[in-house]
Amino acid sequence: MDVSAETLYTALAHPTRLRCLLLLRETRELCVCELTRALGASQPHVSRHLAHLREIGLVSDRREGLWIHYRLHPDLPAWVKDVLRATAKGVGHAGPYASDAAALEPSPGRVKAARCF
Repeated sequence: MDVSAETLYTALAHPTRLRCLLLLRETRELCVCELTRALGASQPHVSRHLAHLREIGLVSDRREGLWIHYRLHPDLPAWVKDVLRATAKGVGHAGPYASDAAALEPSPGRVKAARCF
């Protein structure tokens, strides 16, 4: 996979795309409903940015019934993973990134599927 520096940094420059990428870096995969809940954003807004990230090759998706699950593309170059790791380390403790991750934590007794309704 060939991701240019310009493509990556343009993607990271938008707050919604950056927040999505950092959340996906911390999880195996997330459905759109989980991302919208964590970000406090509308489904169309998040879906539009995820589609952009998919088009440029930073994320991949899979469909499961009505849900679309996203994850970082498995073939990302090492330098892209390094940039995401360094970015997460640098901003992960600050808002909104810390609160995004906390919003993904399920309450006791809740399962993933229950969060999607």
